Amino acid sequence: MDLRPLGRSGLSVPPFCFGGNVFGWTADEATSFALLDRLLETGFTFVDTADVYSRWAPGHQGGESEAVIGRWLKDRGARDRLTIATKVGMDMGEGRKGLRAAYIEEAVEASLRRLGTDRIDLYQSHADDAETPLEETLAAYDRLIRAGKVRAIGASNYSAARLREALAVAARENLPRYECLQPGYSLADREGYEAELEPLCREEGIGVISYFSLAAGFLTGKYRQAGAAAGRAREVRVSPYLNPRGLAFLDLLDAVAREHGATPAQVSLAWLIARPGLTAPIASATSVAQLDELLAGVRLALDPAAIARLDEASRGSLKG
Repeated sequence: MDLRPLGRSGLSVPPFCFGGNVFGWTADEATSFALLDRLLETGFTFVDTADVYSRWAPGHQGGESEAVIGRWLKDRGARDRLTIATKVGMDMGEGRKGLRAAYIEEAVEASLRRLGTDRIDLYQSHADDAETPLEETLAAYDRLIRAGKVRAIGASNYSAARLREALAVAARENLPRYECLQPGYSLADREGYEAELEPLCREEGIGVISYFSLAAGFLTGKYRQAGAAAGRAREVRVSPYLNPRGLAFLDLLDAVAREHGATPAQVSLAWLIARPGLTAPIASATSVAQLDELLAGVRLALDPAAIARLDEASRGSLKG
């Protein structure tokens, strides 16, 4: 498999990252273990999670995903074969949130305990914290890198202006820089990333791992009418796409998929993987069969004409 450099971090990763938000939530532990086993078997050993996953679920406190990964790592003895990305900063309750140095140093220890490891490959600021000086946050990460607890750092949900400012602070203060950006980006939602973040990342050599790569399931093609996602975990996120433009785009996606002997999800992932500057899309699955479908999409090569048709039809956003 061809690996891709993750920014200038020295890390190299497969062109697909598995979204670990499902572990311990919509995928129980046995299913989560089976999914991780399949990733290991196929060499797609890049997994993204966060300390807050899955605090939103009834009865959960956060840390469930990391804990499942940690138990799997211990059971399989596979730590050296997995590239682990996790995140810090979202509200964990009782004032535990943000990017203050003291909190980062507390949170990383909790993540390391749950993961059952002595190091995190990619540690990401889950969201910008405008109340904390960038110098303080980056200095905390510097100490973690020097201690061997973190190998590289990244940012998620940062604006281009704040990412540019963070890069400038890192250069000026001789601190580690964000080597990776995790933005929401897909064929259904392009403008937020492409307008300013994409050119900045390409100019600075920053890796990009996109989340919501399948627009919360809309780009799988299984939701095609109002109420189709009712009662599902992704209902709120899918509904805005169920409008005339979004549905017309699904028809085009179907056509391209038929031409390539593929599924809409596979085409959507292949389009992202072919995007210049994008390192690896993030997507999740709740069964091994779903995962196998996604991995087939990673291997799919779209012809230039198909990419151009998808580009033209999806410019901006498909949200109504």
